Amino acid sequence: MANGFFKVPYPKNEPVLSYAPGTKERASLQKALAEARSKVLDIPMYIGGEEIRTGNKKTLSPPHDHQHVLGHFHQGDKTHVEQAINAALGAKDLWASIDWEYRASIFLKAADLLAGPYRYIMNAATMLGQSKNAFQAEIDSACELIDFLRFNVHFMSELYNEQPESMPGMWNRMEYRPLEGFTFAVTPFNFTAIAGNLPTSMAMMGNTVVWKPANSQIYAANIIMQILKEAGLPDGVINLVYVSGPDAGDVVFNHTDFAGLHFTGSTGVFQNMWKTIGNNIHRYKSYPRIVGETGGKDFVVAHKSANPKQVATALSRGAFEYQGQKCSAASRAYIPSNIWPEVKQHLMDDLKSMKMGGTEDFGNFINAVIDEKAFQSITAYIDKAKENPMNEIIAGGKYDKSKGYFVEPTVIVTKDPSSLTMCEEIFGPVLTIYEYHAENFEQTLELVDSTSPYALTGSIMAQDRYAIELATKKLTHAAGNFYINDKPTGAVVGQQPFGGARGSGTNDKAGAKANLMRWVSMRTIKETFVTPIDYRYPFLDKE
Repeated sequence: MANGFFKVPYPKNEPVLSYAPGTKERASLQKALAEARSKVLDIPMYIGGEEIRTGNKKTLSPPHDHQHVLGHFHQGDKTHVEQAINAALGAKDLWASIDWEYRASIFLKAADLLAGPYRYIMNAATMLGQSKNAFQAEIDSACELIDFLRFNVHFMSELYNEQPESMPGMWNRMEYRPLEGFTFAVTPFNFTAIAGNLPTSMAMMGNTVVWKPANSQIYAANIIMQILKEAGLPDGVINLVYVSGPDAGDVVFNHTDFAGLHFTGSTGVFQNMWKTIGNNIHRYKSYPRIVGETGGKDFVVAHKSANPKQVATALSRGAFEYQGQKCSAASRAYIPSNIWPEVKQHLMDDLKSMKMGGTEDFGNFINAVIDEKAFQSITAYIDKAKENPMNEIIAGGKYDKSKGYFVEPTVIVTKDPSSLTMCEEIFGPVLTIYEYHAENFEQTLELVDSTSPYALTGSIMAQDRYAIELATKKLTHAAGNFYINDKPTGAVVGQQPFGGARGSGTNDKAGAKANLMRWVSMRTIKETFVTPIDYRYPFLDKE
């Protein structure tokens, strides 16, 4: 029987390996890539203790080499969603009642497995399945997911330790119960770490989960499940299904035991989910928790005092790492007229040096966009931009899908700050720049704040401290993650908790204790030691 106040290992961010030529990690990763490419996997769904194979197989291929077959996953339907819900509900009581330190140990073991024997396997899967280069895979599928697991365990222990004060004669206690029912995780293609964090953060707090990943991330999601099972996660705690969004939603959101949604994806999909949940609110045992991180139209605004080379580097990295397929990617920039010529020259030099191709060649900075649907959407924006006489494409603008879904890093300079590509999320390697008069900084900040319905990330580049303060205050609600003299991407768990508001989500901050609070329902217990036996209070006594 547990009888201690347990202290979990204090988390530290996982060191990022360099994969430089001649390093041990580079050789290990190249070996893992070769092994993965040599196999054709048969990937089941995981429901309860079963591996489910429907026979309705769908092909998984590298976005940068879409003729190569990595494997097949077994597509499910509504019946499998129902099975997953039943498995989650069946596992709920035992999982919720287990002492928290045993839950914690599972996820700490998973983190160590990922940091050790699974590191290169997971990175290779993300590189091949999602077309991330070695560094982007390392900071995502290895380091960030390890950090989520370790830091969330730490935050969980802190949360449980937060207890109310007790006055003389009583003892007040707070229980942090898991939600009543099952929870639903819907995860995106672009970050393996997010795909791992959304279901595990809920499960860590004693909930059981139905997890639906994006089809284009299933190749790595399968490895996450293998790690969790090896770490000792009981059957039915997290149930991984490959079904269409409508099929999943139709079953999940009509179920009386639906208790919470943890979502990362498009704003439109999230809003439709919220509407469906609202329409069905009378069906549920309790009000479901709804947590979502959605789109972004993230900005870089430079002041006339900014260092041009620093601005150009922030744009090169912020806009084009992982082909701009980050909800935090720099998608619009506001550059003052006094430094624009120099910024432009540095940016063009950067773009000329970027190589594009498959992830297996470590010299390629730019890889493929995720699939043909994304390719068509991104290139349609480029084509529309070309038709607008207010725009000039100064770099890129070309694309090809014959071997992989390749879109050149594209820079559009516009004279219209309200043009299409300044306002709408593109989710690809397209950056639109508006040159403003150097003396119109404050008016430009108002433009930044009002142009987009999103409010995820943004940055101010300046040497002038008054300008930095002004931008920080003027853009209070324009970004949930705000960066000073840096690109608007690269949040680190435990350092920059991530999330935005407005059209970008509920701002519940993944990688923070605040997020875990959403997956518990508190019960206050007051125990009185000497119970009164007379209803009368002293004020009733006669003089």
